[in-house]
Amino acid sequence: MKEVLSSFDHAALWGVIVCGIIGILYAMHLRKQVLAADPGTEEMQRIAGQVQEGAYAYLNRQFRTIALLILVLGLALLFSGISAGWDIAVGRGLAFILGCFCSAFAGYMGMTLAVQANVRCAQAARTSLAEAVLVAFRAGGVAGMFTVTMGLLGATIIFMIFYEQATEVLLGFGFGGCLLALFMRVGGGIYTKAADVGADLVGKVEAGIPEDDPRNAAVIADQVGDNVGDCAGMAADIFESYEVTLVASMILALAHGTITGDMHDAVLWIMFPLIVRGIGVLTSIFGVHIVRLRSEQENPLAAITRGFIWSALVSVVAFWFVAQFYVGDMRLFVATLLGIIMAVAMYKLTEYYTSGEFKPVQSVAKSAQTGSATTILTGFAEGLESSVYFLLVISACIFGSILVFGSEANPVEILYGVSLTGLGMLTTTGVIVAMDTYGPIADNAQGITEMAGIEEGVENVELLDAVGNTTKAATKGIAVASAVIAAVSLFGSYLSKVAEGQAGGGGGESISLAALERLSVEIDKPHIFIGLLVGGAMPYLFSSMTIRAVSRAAFLIINEVRRQFREIPGLMEGKPGVMPESGRVVDICTQAAIKELIGPALLAVLTPIIVGCWLGWGGLGGYLGGIIVSGQLMAVLMCNSGGAWDNAKKTIEDGLYGGKGSDAHAAAVVGDTVGDPFKDTAGPALNPLIKVMNLVGLLVAPMIVAGSGGKDMAQPGTMLVIIGIVLAVIVAIALIISKRESKEMAAVQSTLESKDSAV
Repeated sequence: MKEVLSSFDHAALWGVIVCGIIGILYAMHLRKQVLAADPGTEEMQRIAGQVQEGAYAYLNRQFRTIALLILVLGLALLFSGISAGWDIAVGRGLAFILGCFCSAFAGYMGMTLAVQANVRCAQAARTSLAEAVLVAFRAGGVAGMFTVTMGLLGATIIFMIFYEQATEVLLGFGFGGCLLALFMRVGGGIYTKAADVGADLVGKVEAGIPEDDPRNAAVIADQVGDNVGDCAGMAADIFESYEVTLVASMILALAHGTITGDMHDAVLWIMFPLIVRGIGVLTSIFGVHIVRLRSEQENPLAAITRGFIWSALVSVVAFWFVAQFYVGDMRLFVATLLGIIMAVAMYKLTEYYTSGEFKPVQSVAKSAQTGSATTILTGFAEGLESSVYFLLVISACIFGSILVFGSEANPVEILYGVSLTGLGMLTTTGVIVAMDTYGPIADNAQGITEMAGIEEGVENVELLDAVGNTTKAATKGIAVASAVIAAVSLFGSYLSKVAEGQAGGGGGESISLAALERLSVEIDKPHIFIGLLVGGAMPYLFSSMTIRAVSRAAFLIINEVRRQFREIPGLMEGKPGVMPESGRVVDICTQAAIKELIGPALLAVLTPIIVGCWLGWGGLGGYLGGIIVSGQLMAVLMCNSGGAWDNAKKTIEDGLYGGKGSDAHAAAVVGDTVGDPFKDTAGPALNPLIKVMNLVGLLVAPMIVAGSGGKDMAQPGTMLVIIGIVLAVIVAIALIISKRESKEMAAVQSTLESKDSAV
C-alpha cells in the first residue's frame, strides 16, 4: 500500500500529525491560562488541596492495581498476532500498551487540571460569571484537546509504520483504550457515587444540613469522585469511542479495497477518516475558543451550545471540500454529515429528558409531592421512554448510510458509511469532552464556595453547577450513541475477520465479496440465538455488579459519617476548629472502588471468548449483536432516568413544592441517590463494555475459526470446550467474589447488631 500512496497522500499524513501537535500546544496554552488565575483565599485553597490529594491518590493506586493485568493482556495480544508475523505480533502488543497509556494520559491530564481549576472557578465567580465560565470551560478544553490529539497521533503513526497491516496493529491500540476506559469508568463511578449517596442520605435527609456542609465527612470524597469519575472517566470513555470508530473505518476500508481489487480507492477511504480527525482537532480548538459570555446576563449554556454548534458547522464545510476535491466521493461527506446531525440530535434529546426546563423533569419533581416511590416510578418511566427515542435516532442514521451507499452496495461499503457516521458524531470531541469536564469543575466550585463560607458569587456558582448538570447529561447521551455506532462498525469488521480466518489470510488480502456474502448471523439457528440471548443478558449482569458495588461502599460510608456525627464532640454543632475526619471516607471510597475493578474487567474480556469457544463464530456474532441492542437501551435508561432524578431534586431545592427541607425535597433526594449509580456508574460503564466485548470478538475471531476448521459450529471441538470451561470457572469465581461481603462490612454489621442487642 505504501507504493500506492501519492506524494499528496504522504503530505496529508504529515498534515494530520501537525494538527495533532497544534492540539497539544493549544492544550498547554489553555493550561497556562487557567493556572494563572487567582486560586482564592487560604481556606478555599485548603479545601481544594484535600480534593487534589484524594484524586491523585486514587488514580495512582488504580493504575498500580491494573498494571499487572495490562501487562498480561499485552503479552496475550502479542501471541495472538504471531500468525500474521512477529512484526505484527510485537506491534499489536506494543500498540495495546500505547492505547492504555494514551487513554489513561488523556484522563489524567484532564483531571489534574480540573482539580486545580475548581477553586479558580469559584474565586472568579465571586466577581464575574463570564470569567468563571472562561476558567471552567477552558480547563475542560485541556482534557478535550488531549483526548483528540493522543488518539489521532497514535493511530496516524501506527498507520505510517505498518500501512496495509496497520489494521491488525490498531486492534491492539483500540483494545487498550477501551480497557482503560472500562477501568476508569467502573472504578471512578463506584468511588464518586458511593460518596455522593453517603453524603446526601446522611447529610441532607438525616441531619438536614446543606449539600456541601463542611461538617459532613463525605463531602470531600464526593468532590474527589466528581473528578475521578466524570473528568478522568469521561475523557477515557470518549477517547476509546473516538479511536474505535477510526479503527473500524480503516479495517472496513481495507476490506473494501481487497474485495474490489482497487487499493488506490482503499487508500482514499483510509485517508478520509484520518483527515476528518485532523480537521476535528482544529475545529475543536475553534469551538473551545469562542465559548465566552457576551454579557454577565447571558446563560452559560447558550455560550457552550454556541461553541458546540459552530464547531460542528465549520467541520461540515471542511469535510465537503475534502470529500469533493480529494476523495471525489460525496457519499463519504453525507455519511459524515449524518453523524454530526446525530450528535446535535442526541444533545437536544438528552437535554429534553434531563433539563429542568422541560416536561419530563418537571413531571418527576411533581411526583415527589407524593413520596419517594412515585418519584422513582416517574423517573424510571421517563428513562424507559427516552431509550426508545435514542434507539430510533441511531437506527435512522444507520438506515441513512444504507440510503447513501445504495441498497445494492456490498455490506462492507454500508458499514464503512456507518463508521463514518460515528466519526462525524465525534468530530467535535474536543468540545464534547470540555462540556463534560466543565460539569464537575463547576460542581466542585459550588462545593468549595459553600464549604469555605464565601458569600460573594453564590448565585453564579449555583448557575454554573445547574448548567454543568445539563452538559454532563448531554455528553453522556452522545457517548452512549457513539458507543453503539462504534460497536455496529466493529460488528461489520468482525465478519471480515471471520472471512479472513476461513481463507487463512492474516491481513485481509484474501477476502472476496463472495466469501463475505456467504457469511451471515442467522438468529433462526439455535446456537446463534443462544448467543444473542447471552449477549443481551450481559449488560444486566454487569450493571448488577457495578450497582451492588456502589451500594456496598455507600453502606460503609453512611455508617462512617453517622459515627463521626455521633462520636466527634462539637462536630454536629459546628463548633470552631472541629473538623470531620474526611480522610477516612476518602480511604473507604478508594479501597472499595479498587476492589471492584477486576470482576467487571474479567467479565468483559473473557465472556466473548467463552461464547466463541462453545458456540462458534456464529454464536459469538449473535452474542455481539445482543450486547449492542441491550447495552444501548440499558445505558440510555440509566443515564437519563438518573439525570431526571438529579435535576428534579435541584428544581425543588430552587423553591418548587416547598423547597429545601420539605417532604417533596426528601423524596427527591431519595430519587437522586437511586439515580446516582444509574447515571454515573452503571450507565456510562456500559459504553466501554460494549466496545471491549466487540473488540475481543474481533481479536479472537480468527482463532475461533481456526479451531473449528473454518466452519460455524454448533458442536465445538474438544480443545475449545476445555478453554471455554477454564475461562468460565474464572468468571464464576469473579462473580462469587463480587457478591461476597467485605470484612469491613461484616465488622460494621456486627457492631450495629451488638448495639441493637444492647438496646
